[in-house]
Amino acid sequence: MSAEPHSLLIEQLKPLMMEPNFDELFEQMTQGESTSSRFLLKMEIKRLATPCLRIMDLRDKSELPCSAVTLGEQQHYLDEPAQQVLQHALALYRNQYTMGVYEEVMRAHQQRRHQKEGHQGAPVQALVPGIILGNYIRRTEERMNYSIKIQVSQPGLREISGNTLDLSISGARIRIPGKHGFDLQHPLRVKLQALGDEFYFADLQQGVDYQVVDADKDGDDCLLRLKRVSGSDELSDMLGKLIRGYKFRYKVDINDVMVNASGLGFERHYLPHYPHLPLFICQNAEQQPHIDTILLSKDNQELLHYFFDENDCNQLPMILTPQRLQALQEHPDDSAYGLLYCFTYNARGRLFFYAATLAELQASGLMPLFFHYGAAKASWKVCRLHLDAIDHQLPYKSSALPIDDQCYSALTEQQLAQYQSLVQLMDLTTETAAEHYQCWQSEQNINALKRFGVEKTTQNRCHLVTLNFSERRREERFTFKTLVQIQQDGHQCQAMTHDISSRGLQLHLDAPDTFDAGKELLLSFPKLQALAPQLKLQELPYRLVLSRKNGLALHLAAVVGHAPHTGVEFLNRLIIRNREKLQPSTDTSQQTKELADGLKNQLIRYLHGVPFMLEKTEKSFRMACIGIGMQRDNISDLFLRGQGNRLLFDLSPILADGRLKLDLIEPIRQMRPQDSADSFELYAIVSTATHPQILTCRREDEIESPAALLDFIQQADHIGRFMALKIYRGATDKPDLGYLRRELDYVKIHAKHRAQQLEKLLWRIIGVGELTDITAEVKMRLPLELDEPSAD
Repeated sequence: MSAEPHSLLIEQLKPLMMEPNFDELFEQMTQGESTSSRFLLKMEIKRLATPCLRIMDLRDKSELPCSAVTLGEQQHYLDEPAQQVLQHALALYRNQYTMGVYEEVMRAHQQRRHQKEGHQGAPVQALVPGIILGNYIRRTEERMNYSIKIQVSQPGLREISGNTLDLSISGARIRIPGKHGFDLQHPLRVKLQALGDEFYFADLQQGVDYQVVDADKDGDDCLLRLKRVSGSDELSDMLGKLIRGYKFRYKVDINDVMVNASGLGFERHYLPHYPHLPLFICQNAEQQPHIDTILLSKDNQELLHYFFDENDCNQLPMILTPQRLQALQEHPDDSAYGLLYCFTYNARGRLFFYAATLAELQASGLMPLFFHYGAAKASWKVCRLHLDAIDHQLPYKSSALPIDDQCYSALTEQQLAQYQSLVQLMDLTTETAAEHYQCWQSEQNINALKRFGVEKTTQNRCHLVTLNFSERRREERFTFKTLVQIQQDGHQCQAMTHDISSRGLQLHLDAPDTFDAGKELLLSFPKLQALAPQLKLQELPYRLVLSRKNGLALHLAAVVGHAPHTGVEFLNRLIIRNREKLQPSTDTSQQTKELADGLKNQLIRYLHGVPFMLEKTEKSFRMACIGIGMQRDNISDLFLRGQGNRLLFDLSPILADGRLKLDLIEPIRQMRPQDSADSFELYAIVSTATHPQILTCRREDEIESPAALLDFIQQADHIGRFMALKIYRGATDKPDLGYLRRELDYVKIHAKHRAQQLEKLLWRIIGVGELTDITAEVKMRLPLELDEPSAD
């Protein structure tokens, strides 16, 4: 809430908020306020009185010595001024440590720092730059930073003076006064005066026609990006010679290459933790849409595995049928066709899937029954589907260098051209949400849900393509299957190897199992033991590196001490002697890499969330940037500030009051790069003004009950509108600079410092995440009326 207009009233209410008759006093003191203002005031007061769990630690923020202060079971570290403020604040809240106490102490500390630095009263904002994603600008020409005077005109209008900012053979960027009066939908005639004085061409004397590609404001001026649409071949030759001749006297413009390199560097941090399933859709012989290819990241494979049955067969094509995909294509903006609900039923070792879209449930009248019954199952899954038609006019390849090839190989280009659309499947399931769905009640017979049973397939119909990331393993892995027996603390089970290297292996278990990652696992190889009776291939020590697919897939590394590891020696000899017979576990063919890269480029263009990156500075942590996609989104619009910079965002509504540290920095610091990203939900009230902003927001764990969530939604829609965000967060690994090495090398030739700045930024990144709008799904979790809990 923006409490500034009511700050005096809030200060008057603070001493009364812990009184038993506060509601009566509140009504008296807010008689002159509107209903919406009174609601926001009361919610703000309640928030301030909420018990606080945050630790106040000023040891690295204050120049004064700090000492320990104990409140209940918490220990805080405060300097002398902060301790004085704490005592005063506790008196207002009857010696209870609340959000109001925390904010009072931290606000006073910040004000004291601003006074000391000479910035008293300056607002504390979380201004974050935006990095453009998916805009793979490909230029066939180099542009030169070259400023000359020009005259710009349109038929019937007077000439206006301006100047060029950069120049290429077929385009230019110019600056003219903001009040130019031109119709930018029609071509402009530009006279390049300085060139006209030096070279005699009719084109230069009469002017050259340029089409306006883009326009932007810069104070009182207007910056235009132009594409040449007239002029002779002689003029092109002259401009080419001019640029080549002045290439080492004037700087080559590298802004487009930097935009591309920055976006690619961001992608390499973000994509390993991409949590959704990108499904690429083709048409079959009957012109019906079907899932052809699924793009896999490191974090979305567990979601894909949910749709596999007991025979390891992917049932997702049978759930997202051509009929459901067609309905989604016909209603792309209707969330009823984009919300998919699933659960499974296990009978005698066979797994049966049940699935329905919200539109189907509403039409059938079985929505309460499906929600109540399905949400009670551990297999309950709620998904959001977003469909985008692929624009094949845009290039598939991402490189921005003028010397690069325009396209992939002919086979890859042909494969990419067959995809009609992209569906992104997002998993919105949470335990709390499942409990909320169970609030729906129905007297209908459970057998009515049989109509939503999925007809299973016995063959895998989708191609799986894995995103390319730099291989960080020491050794190449090879596909190899053999039986393995696992022991840990008396517990035993069997598994099958999926791939091996001399120092590690991947195992697949028949049933999910859990092992303590802090203790050794003892592996025995009964089949291999028969091949090498002179060695002891039993109870060999390994450690658990990663567990995936709910414990079905284990990645292990050999525990090598001072003594030789028998398993390492044997597997090394096995690989050396049979290298020609063994198949590498990953497809490293150039064509497969190109296909994965092209699919990735399509995905980045149609993101339905706002990615972000966190960086570690010398003294602290901060939000480094957010990713801005090719299409406008209603999330970043909430943070956009009209200050002349379209790529500067104020994230203080969701990061202020210590939320950045509590919700993002601290959890990410506890993670490892190989850990999957986790998430939490944020509920907000958004204004309905021309430029909407978040008025107030609360974490999901601050909503005490289903009734409280329903009340919050209804009040939000009364005041403005309700919005729910799912915020993902994960720790990053080292930057994959090899992926954008060519772009960085090109930039270094013309501006070495800019390439170094980008590299340093990518090394400072410690975490990534994503903001996703889940408003439509959250609104469906609860019926409009909840039964009151029984008094028994």
